[in-house]
Amino acid sequence: MIPTNIARLACTALAAAAAGAAFAQAGYPSKPVRMVVPSSAGGGTDIVARIIAPELSKRLGQQVVIDNRPGAGTMIGIEVAAKSPADGYTLLMGLSTLAINSALYKKVPYDPQRDFAPITQAVSSASIIVVHPSVPVHSVKALIAFARARQGQLNYASAGTGTYPHMTMELFLSMAKLRMVHIPYKGTGPAMIDMVAGQVATMAATILTGMPQIRAGRLRPLGITSAARSPIVPDIPTVAEAGLPGFESVQWYGVLAPARTPKDIITRLHDEVTRVLQQPEIKERLAGDGADLVGSTPEEFTRYIQSELTKWAKVARDAGIQPE
Repeated sequence: MIPTNIARLACTALAAAAAGAAFAQAGYPSKPVRMVVPSSAGGGTDIVARIIAPELSKRLGQQVVIDNRPGAGTMIGIEVAAKSPADGYTLLMGLSTLAINSALYKKVPYDPQRDFAPITQAVSSASIIVVHPSVPVHSVKALIAFARARQGQLNYASAGTGTYPHMTMELFLSMAKLRMVHIPYKGTGPAMIDMVAGQVATMAATILTGMPQIRAGRLRPLGITSAARSPIVPDIPTVAEAGLPGFESVQWYGVLAPARTPKDIITRLHDEVTRVLQQPEIKERLAGDGADLVGSTPEEFTRYIQSELTKWAKVARDAGIQPE
């Protein structure tokens, strides 16, 4: 039997802990919150962050300040966030390279699972497999057959080695058992210029950059890389339904905090970010940039990152990409 005085002490300690947690959430935040964006201003990650941040500032009652930290394939900014205090005052607008980098580099200055507390996957953004009109194919099946008859002869463009467009095409080639020549560019813009000029045969183009060229007849769409058709371009079939069953590749963006951030703060941030995402004007702006709303739970986002790590590691192995 537990002595009465010990029981009282235990109850008092539990009550104090509960009160402390409630106070922590009620008092958070008491100063501005920094959101690290591991890329330059104007890119997709930055756009999503700057759409969310003003409304999140209103909901938190403190300014959410964007801190752009580009470089080293997004690893500089991600490392900054990973090594920040776990107090809720530093957040990361993460993206697909959080998982992809681990498949491409021997030394990554952070552990994508151990160093972060996922809050929510905010949005995902699909790409479109496009070809130059000079390539005589009008479907994913036809492209696979055409390339298979010319193994190693066709080329494809990307925004650079290790980028989401590059890895999307490597996944496509791996699943279709094809070989093509990779032509990396320093960004999507230069890649699109040569794509339109007919210097390269195909690429995975984002909806935002690809649709103007598709509408102008300068590029031909074959399939969208998401698991379901996009309401933005409902007439374009998915790659999976158009000839490569099981194919899916999306660029994702999500909010994370440093590991060991108190759970009550994670819960508060999840609730506020997902409420922001549900606002009609926010949904409209994100859709206009070719993004699909997600708003997952911390547990769902954790599992998704784990699945991404597994997927991109396999893609890198199958493509013969040696970690640098």
